[in-house]
Amino acid sequence: MKFSYLDEIRRLIDVIERQEQASMETAVNCISDAILNKHAIFTFGASHAGILSEELYYRAGGLVVMNPIFGRELMLDTTPITQTSRMERLVGYGTALIEKTPIQADDVLIIHSVSGRNPVSIEAAMKAKERGAKVICITNLAYSKTVSSRHPSGKNLYEISDIILDNHGEKGDACVAIEGLDQKVSPTSTVIGAAILNSIVAAVTQKLVDAGLEIPPIFYSANIDGGDEKNRKIFEEYRDQIHYKF
Repeated sequence: MKFSYLDEIRRLIDVIERQEQASMETAVNCISDAILNKHAIFTFGASHAGILSEELYYRAGGLVVMNPIFGRELMLDTTPITQTSRMERLVGYGTALIEKTPIQADDVLIIHSVSGRNPVSIEAAMKAKERGAKVICITNLAYSKTVSSRHPSGKNLYEISDIILDNHGEKGDACVAIEGLDQKVSPTSTVIGAAILNSIVAAVTQKLVDAGLEIPPIFYSANIDGGDEKNRKIFEEYRDQIHYKF
């Protein structure tokens, strides 16, 4: 039995390593500078795109200063699930989410949206930039350039963002062709997006250590001896850059 999906993920990781190196390095510098200058990092995505915010949040080996923005109506436990699609297309909702989020000048907002066409992500980016924050997007650039914006501005997310990270997936995200079926299966954006962001987390951490940061903002596992105590010290060290309850 051949697992075509694994072949496609390997191929995409090779593409990312070759073609996204410069953009990833720019993102590393942006995030590192923000952390060193006592600014916060926020993350956002709607529906399945929000899985990357969960990946980065409160995670052993992850950055303590990753602050997720969770819109209740965009979460995958919403009933009916089709409500998430309605809400990500609702003009004004993205603005409302950022208005209640303490994003300030020189903070960083990472937004994941594969198509980059829906108002919730576009407005989140616009509102964050109004406040002077930097916006990093993870999107499918070729896909996004073939679809029209659903926002009144006529712009897609990549046209608003300061740094663009392209996941190089297929239009529609699914990648495995099934004989006798016109719809491909098995999306790549979550796996590739997580690989991109965890690579950035590792590089950011190395950069912070190289800069002389004695206590980098990295979570210890709560399931190792002493992990809770170490995490409490890190929480206190970075309290002003953390905007979630702990």
